[in-house]
Amino acid sequence: METRTLGSSGLEVSAIGLGCMTMTGGYSTTPDRQDMIALLHHAVDLGVTFFDTAEIYGPHVNEELVGEALAPYADRVVIATKFAQDIDPGARNLRGRMLGPADIAGAVEGSLHRLGLDVIDLYYQHRVNPDVPIEEMAGAVKDLVDAGKVRHFGMSEAAADTIRRAHAVQPVTAIQSEYNLWWRRPETDVLGVCAELGIGFVPFSPLGKGFLTGTVDTTTAFADNDLRAQIPRFAGEALKHNLALVTEVKEIAAAKGTTAGQIALAWLLAQQPWIVPIPGTTKPHRLEENLAAADAVLTESELAQLDELSSKIDIQGGRYPDALEAQTNL
Repeated sequence: METRTLGSSGLEVSAIGLGCMTMTGGYSTTPDRQDMIALLHHAVDLGVTFFDTAEIYGPHVNEELVGEALAPYADRVVIATKFAQDIDPGARNLRGRMLGPADIAGAVEGSLHRLGLDVIDLYYQHRVNPDVPIEEMAGAVKDLVDAGKVRHFGMSEAAADTIRRAHAVQPVTAIQSEYNLWWRRPETDVLGVCAELGIGFVPFSPLGKGFLTGTVDTTTAFADNDLRAQIPRFAGEALKHNLALVTEVKEIAAAKGTTAGQIALAWLLAQQPWIVPIPGTTKPHRLEENLAAADAVLTESELAQLDELSSKIDIQGGRYPDALEAQTNL
């Protein structure tokens, strides 16, 4: 697989990475652990070098899975993880507060232990703590970089001004936020700041939590433990309205001999050479399909058609429940 460099940092990764969150639950079922280890090994065999996890996934069990599976390939892969919430290490549940600067040294030690690493390649602040100046959080990460615990600093779902302020203290290597054909807000200002400061951009949910694959329609029933059951844009009339977008994406894909998901990923890859999407999956055939999108080339006409399509359809419904949405773009 081709590689890309995240901004001016020199951090080289596969053009498409792998989001690992749902390998320990989130979409209706909890996959078999050994199956997921095999899937991670298969991803490495297919050329993936960029893997994304977080201490809150599980909590903790996702980092343990990724660490165990990728231990034989530690010198060949880049592992990114994230901190934000205070997690009880025994009960493995949230204590109800966000981490501050004094907590980060302990958080990184926990992640290092679970991942089986001596240093974390890319360490994201998963969500901005509104009660702590971002300069103090960036300073705490800078201490970790200086101590050799972390190689690169990242931020997730941060606003443009917040990114600037953090970058002035500790250079930011990558911003991770949702970005896809039905959520283009990063184009408003965040992508411009990334271009200006030499920061890479890592879209999570590049397939819209499965929506842009064309496998979700009005007959789809989400289990209570499926996070999409709580997301307004997947519900009722909003979903019915939003399907107009994926219907046309599927038509473009059919004409090109690809899948809707590959079109959605190829569109992202065409936006900037420093954009690296991280689609997640628990199925080998979906992994192979997603990675094949790196070879799909969209013409200028096709890109313009997709831009117009996603701009003209007013997507209805929030991308998160209100309480979670309030934690983003700070």
